[in-house]
Amino acid sequence: MPRVQLKPLGEYFFKAEIYVRTTDLNYGGHLGNDRVLALIHEARVAFLASYQWTEMDCGGVSLIMGDSAIVYLNEAFAGDKLIFEVAAGEPSSCGFRLFNRITRAADDQPIALVENGMICYDYHNRKITPLPDVVRSICRAE
Repeated sequence: MPRVQLKPLGEYFFKAEIYVRTTDLNYGGHLGNDRVLALIHEARVAFLASYQWTEMDCGGVSLIMGDSAIVYLNEAFAGDKLIFEVAAGEPSSCGFRLFNRITRAADDQPIALVENGMICYDYHNRKITPLPDVVRSICRAE
């Protein structure tokens, strides 16, 4: 079975530090695959907050996740400080992609690469809405 192929970006524009908690571990004793998405969510919220945005008000629109791709590279364990690097790119008419690189701070080991397709959404009218220019302007990842 072929694996999803993700490549790290040359530059990320935001960093967040998040510690792996005991509740983030799976039965194998390492960071669970489901918890990676939860931690990516935390990093995304911090990234948006750096622009004074939230997922419910990102430049005047709400965001929903349309897709996600994760490539696991190494294990992470309870107490590990992870560095979440985030960049936005690939803007479209109604969304953009968030690119994430997760590394362990202690030894700079890559843990995972993650990409999320974010879609602009109007919860009141329950429909996809255009990407605001102010959000498009932060989409600098190449």
